[in-house]
Amino acid sequence: MISANNVTLRVGKKALFEDVNIKFTEGNCYGLIGANGAGKSTFLKILSGQLEPTKGEVAVTPGERLSFLQQDHFKYDEYPVLDTVIMGNARLYEIMKEKEVIYAKEDFTDEDGIRASELEAEFATMNGWEAESDAASLLNGLGIDTELHYKLMKDLSGPEKVKVLLAQALFGNPDILLLDEPTNHLDLDAIAWLEEFLINFDNTVIVVSHDRYFLNKVCTQIADIDYGKIQLYAGNYDFWYESSQLLIRQMKEANKKKEEKIKELQEFISRFSANASKSKQATSRKRALEKIQLDEIKPSSRKYPYIDFRPDREIGNEVLTVEGLSKTIDGEKVLDNISFTLGHDDKVAFVGSNELAKTVLFKILIGEMEPDEGTYKWGVTTSQAYFPKDFGGEFDSDYNITEWLTQYSKEKDVTYVRGFLGRMLFSGEDGVKKIKVLSGGEKVRCLLSKMMISGANVLLLDEPTNHLDMEAITALNNGLIKFPGVLLFTSRDHQIVQTTANRIMEIVPGGRLIDKITTYDEYLESDEMARKRQTYSVQTEEND
Repeated sequence: MISANNVTLRVGKKALFEDVNIKFTEGNCYGLIGANGAGKSTFLKILSGQLEPTKGEVAVTPGERLSFLQQDHFKYDEYPVLDTVIMGNARLYEIMKEKEVIYAKEDFTDEDGIRASELEAEFATMNGWEAESDAASLLNGLGIDTELHYKLMKDLSGPEKVKVLLAQALFGNPDILLLDEPTNHLDLDAIAWLEEFLINFDNTVIVVSHDRYFLNKVCTQIADIDYGKIQLYAGNYDFWYESSQLLIRQMKEANKKKEEKIKELQEFISRFSANASKSKQATSRKRALEKIQLDEIKPSSRKYPYIDFRPDREIGNEVLTVEGLSKTIDGEKVLDNISFTLGHDDKVAFVGSNELAKTVLFKILIGEMEPDEGTYKWGVTTSQAYFPKDFGGEFDSDYNITEWLTQYSKEKDVTYVRGFLGRMLFSGEDGVKKIKVLSGGEKVRCLLSKMMISGANVLLLDEPTNHLDMEAITALNNGLIKFPGVLLFTSRDHQIVQTTANRIMEIVPGGRLIDKITTYDEYLESDEMARKRQTYSVQTEEND
């Protein structure tokens, strides 16, 4: 068990947390939620001991081991991948290294023998002989091929490093597991594996995530941070949402009844306070009036943007024809003779682990990259808006937000442009904020404003939920569901894929395309998907 007792954290004069008391018990997975800036990651750092609170303390049951997901992706660059995972159990790794030093000695003494015996006994009680196979199993589950296990961390890509650090946090069955955005940079297959791991994990888990589907799958309780307090709700994310909304409605209804009673009492007192025969009754009602207290209903610190993509023109029957597209990047064939045709009702989710292939295809279709072979043709009634996965270059100018968005608008009126920014929570002085200083989430909201103001009837979005908070993701999800045009998108958010797409395309290793008119959940359960996974698994085993 881990608990926070009267924990307060002040940043300058502002209290981020104030006298927080909460217990996290064994056998539960807690989803720690709250608006951006509410302090979710900060609270995890306090629980893990990386950050000292201003007041109060964190208590961990004696003898229990705590593990957390490292955020420094370069910390282990000089270590082999397998060693990095085993470092998740610091004491076990320490024993392994000390054993290596002792057994490497040429002048092995009696004292060395005694010490080695002690270490071997402790090593055995910690299941040390299974350490490498357990670490390898975690890595394979997350999609890190065996051939990478003995490479140095610095030789891995960014997403691969994230998976290794996640395996490190999971390694060795920790008693308390703290995970800050564990699904970031994971493909949907790896997320599904992690969901099953956590569902079957018997100890205490506290997780911060913007992935609603993930929280619904793994969480048994929700810890909601709002206004410096943390309130526990039993159940998953959807149950928390319904419960919190119900609580607010009940408080409002109770206040309404109290207000009606207050009005009734005030009218009686006003009418009969000067009447001698009614004075006792008036006095009694004054006492009753003084006892009535309205419930304090604080507005949540959460803010939801309004995302609404409205095409300027209706799309025709001919949307997009792709024939025989192929592309090789750095010697790897990422697209291999890909062909498909889109209709005016298609909402296509591109899924699977081959992220480069999806991004390359989008860049070809939007005209930013040339294919090696093949052609594509957009219909004459189509207009496209594109959300790039890497959008750093979009903000390389000295514009403020309003100036930046105005350049993409047919209507140059400032009030018109600011209306789009206002929907995305940029109000007042935010309009003159320089785009160079925007956070990742603010930049994403700017790009979504650009797509809305374009009036396009075809949207291409490559991982648009990166950097967004839960409220913005929910708003984007709703906006995509309502959009009447054609969608081509990638997303690690299972709920967005499931609720939005009516067609699933996956570019599997080698660049081949699987194309199914189906929902995402149905696709995952399909026979072809099972065969594809089995084939890929066999290929991996043969490579081993």
